[in-house]
Amino acid sequence: MSVQVTNLTKIYGPQRAVDGISFEAHKGEVLGFLGPNGAGKTTTMKIITGYLPQNDGTATVCGFDVSAQPMEARKRVGYLPEHNPLYKEMYVREYLTFTAGLHQVKNVEKSVDEMVERTGLVTHRHKQIGELSKGYRQRVGLAQAMLHNPDVLILDEPTSGLDPNQIVEIRQLIKDLGKEKTVILSTHILGEVEAVCDRAIIINRGKLVADAPIQDLKQRFAGQNVVTAGFAETVDKNALTRIKSVQSVKSLGNNLWQLSSPSGVDIRAEVFAFAVSYKLTLLELHREEHSVEDVFQQLTK
Repeated sequence: MSVQVTNLTKIYGPQRAVDGISFEAHKGEVLGFLGPNGAGKTTTMKIITGYLPQNDGTATVCGFDVSAQPMEARKRVGYLPEHNPLYKEMYVREYLTFTAGLHQVKNVEKSVDEMVERTGLVTHRHKQIGELSKGYRQRVGLAQAMLHNPDVLILDEPTSGLDPNQIVEIRQLIKDLGKEKTVILSTHILGEVEAVCDRAIIINRGKLVADAPIQDLKQRFAGQNVVTAGFAETVDKNALTRIKSVQSVKSLGNNLWQLSSPSGVDIRAEVFAFAVSYKLTLLELHREEHSVEDVFQQLTK
């Protein structure tokens, strides 16, 4: 694995901001790192990147302990913080050249040109960073994080401030990077997690409460399954409640019904059989898809 966190703990006075969490992140995956404000996400990422020391536990990057071998670990990490710190008086290309020098990048000019192209900064490369919109400053931050070709990318709210078209472009870039690197992505846009991530971790009040591939996460933690059924004829609600495995029935109007069943139980075949037995015309039958947002709300209430 590229990143391994074991029993990581960070304490601020009486508060355990990170409370003994453990997880792994592997090469070739985009890991969503989720939690409400104050859950400990940013603190965890700062420990992994070497910006903060932990009180207990370990974090390693590509086999290097971030506390015992900080420089070796940092060489292999690219980091975009939530509040993107930039030298606003510098020009875009000047800043990236400066950053490349800090990382001792070989063939600086070629590397900077390639990164400017990948992050869509070509038309803005000769502008002062302070003159850029928030979205383009975010692109500059992403470019500096990737410039030294790190094995691990840690991105805290990478699409913050981008317009819809820019979001699509940056999401695709993150997905492409995830094929060859380890990407840990923190975001409050839960639809972004479904669009980009292979796996998600959810922490709440400093503790890890979920760790699973996206599809498994939605199925395992979503609670009830919900099916929507529409009929041409008027249907008696009591008859619907007698369908095997149906736990609750809710009318949506116009002969449209919402039927709930236990997690993992698909009742569509039983609803179809019900319609046949009562000689009803079934106009609509589909299972409602649970989202990462549903799971997030359930686990962090």
